[in-house]
Amino acid sequence: MIKTIKSICTLVTVATAMSSSGVLAMDRITGKAFATRSEVYATHGMAATSQPLATQVAIDVLKQGGSAVDAAIAANAMLGLVEPTGSGVGGDLFAIVWSAKDNKLYGLNASGRSPKSLTLEKLKSLGLDYLPPLGPLPVSVPGAVDGWFELHDKFGKLPMADNLAPAIRYAHEGFPVSELIAYYLEGSGKKLAQFPGFKETYMPNGKMPAVGEIFKNPALANTYEKIAKGGRDAFYKGDIAKSIDKYLKAQGGYLSYEDLASHTSEWIEPVSVNYRGYDVWELPPNGQGIAALQILKTMEPFDVAAMGFNSPEYVHLFVEAKKLAFADRAKFYADMAFNKVPVKELISQQYNYERAKLIDLNKAAKSVDAGNPALQHGDTVYLTTADKDGNMVSLIQSNYRGMGSGMTPPDLGFVLQDRGQMFDLTEGRVNTYAPGKRPFHTIIPAFVTKDGKPWLSFGVMGGATQPQMHAQIIINLIDFKMNLQEAGDAPRILHSGSTEPTGEIMNDGGYVSLESGFPIETRRELIKKGHVLRDVLGDFGGYQAIGFNAETGVYRGASESRKDGYAAGY
Repeated sequence: MIKTIKSICTLVTVATAMSSSGVLAMDRITGKAFATRSEVYATHGMAATSQPLATQVAIDVLKQGGSAVDAAIAANAMLGLVEPTGSGVGGDLFAIVWSAKDNKLYGLNASGRSPKSLTLEKLKSLGLDYLPPLGPLPVSVPGAVDGWFELHDKFGKLPMADNLAPAIRYAHEGFPVSELIAYYLEGSGKKLAQFPGFKETYMPNGKMPAVGEIFKNPALANTYEKIAKGGRDAFYKGDIAKSIDKYLKAQGGYLSYEDLASHTSEWIEPVSVNYRGYDVWELPPNGQGIAALQILKTMEPFDVAAMGFNSPEYVHLFVEAKKLAFADRAKFYADMAFNKVPVKELISQQYNYERAKLIDLNKAAKSVDAGNPALQHGDTVYLTTADKDGNMVSLIQSNYRGMGSGMTPPDLGFVLQDRGQMFDLTEGRVNTYAPGKRPFHTIIPAFVTKDGKPWLSFGVMGGATQPQMHAQIIINLIDFKMNLQEAGDAPRILHSGSTEPTGEIMNDGGYVSLESGFPIETRRELIKKGHVLRDVLGDFGGYQAIGFNAETGVYRGASESRKDGYAAGY
């Protein structure tokens, strides 16, 4: 009895000591108070996706001897089934791959082009000022499947049939719908049920799948089986392409079999800036990745670390840097096959340091103009994987606006994207619609190297949110010394408005949205500086990341707490 009392007293003494030292002052024993979990560590491989079943599939493929690319393809196919609200083979794909064998990065642009038979004049004759978000007109060629095979041909180890087998099995047998996906499915159903084929695919019981309900997609299983057997041509030149062509013609669309059959992806060189000793890599336009690089270089002259995370000084500086980068985004970013985009100049230190001088640290800018770099002739899923050989994949894939256009060809099991809505219908701009042109794209993968070695593969899905969050992740890691999970869980800043992708400059400065976690003092000071604050719901993105320690060979993973995210290793 006396011994028991002594033990209790010892525990009380230890607890009191810990409490007085501040250890018990936070919810988690280690790390920042806002972190939802610890980083995941492993040596043989890692996967981080927005859905636990997709992550498990990726890990299984790695255990079977598959490469990081095999795991990424398997996870992406699985996400097209279990998270159709953000992905699918009806959409586009971009990827950055670190090849351990070549000790270099490769970039892939697997985005599709507009219909060759649809012209700007035709769109104008329909009385349109912009392409609608739904229906047949915004549909562009879905590039994801060709992207899979380009990646697989270069870096795959397992047969493509093995990579698609898990998703095929789940599509036949069914899977339980998660709470978050059920929420997004319900919203999509309200908008898209009007289109032929959608109800048959996603509302077999007359309603969208509910939380915990087993959902099967046998049509998608059949599509995956055809792709596994016949390769990318089964999608772009076979029965699938013919079904898409027939369906869209019946709906008054213009995307044709010829558009699909002539589609090709493009291997491109990633571009980078050095931010405080780390090389941050993005893909050049038609995506918006270099906006993240511009934000970082514009902020680099300032002592961000001294400002402190969550401070009004930091939030103000970030928002003003974002405004400058997005003004350039509106004026310059577009399909580089149709435009001479000054990428090198836009991301240069000299240019962005000069732009940084335009920032008033005490006052929010109501409008900003694009710069003048000298030309020298010259709603999405994100996932990342890594294998035992040191290869890493940063991959993003989307239908745009959740489930896409609503165009759901019969018996194929997926919705076609509406990415063409991003085109501008005003003549003379870089992103003005043209036949066979890639639209401006929001989805962007990212990568970071340190001293020529891989350091981080990461991305954040979510429209115009993405470059803002890419920059914030890097700042959280480098300036504020957060770990990988903390950097993703930390409350985020989102600025909207001021400059639209069409090039229209708003004169109200846009508005700032802050997640919970920013103190009231910060919000008050931002208002004093002239910022308009507005709450938004669900627009702060979805993050996944895999870090690598080149000295120890250890991977560390982190996943998005705002989604169903799950990072795992083995």
